[in-house]
Amino acid sequence: QVQLVESGGGLVQPGGSLRLSCAASGTIFTLNIMGWYRQAPGKERELVATITSGGSTDYTDSVKGRFTISRDNAKNTVHLQMSSLKPEDTGVYYCYAQYYKMSYWGKGTLVTVSS
Repeated sequence: QVQLVESGGGLVQPGGSLRLSCAASGTIFTLNIMGWYRQAPGKERELVATITSGGSTDYTDSVKGRFTISRDNAKNTVHLQMSSLKPEDTGVYYCYAQYYKMSYWGKGTLVTVSS
């Protein structure tokens, strides 16, 4: 069973930066897609960014130019470098991974952007 464990969340001031990491365990296969979703208080979970095993990336419009997703296929890890953070980036960030038709989720890490 694939397990995803996130790290790197916390409290940061507006304009600051954070780096989230997610490590997958329980599989020897390279996960097809890895990425990040987030859920703000009172809102639905939304896609933030994804990256394929080939390195193709996709971002939601609100984070383009501020967030950068990267991955290490050999280690099945994915990172999200977040810069110029805004209060509206606050939420629980969930690591996501997909291997063909199977989807996996981490338990989430809280990011709070506040002064």
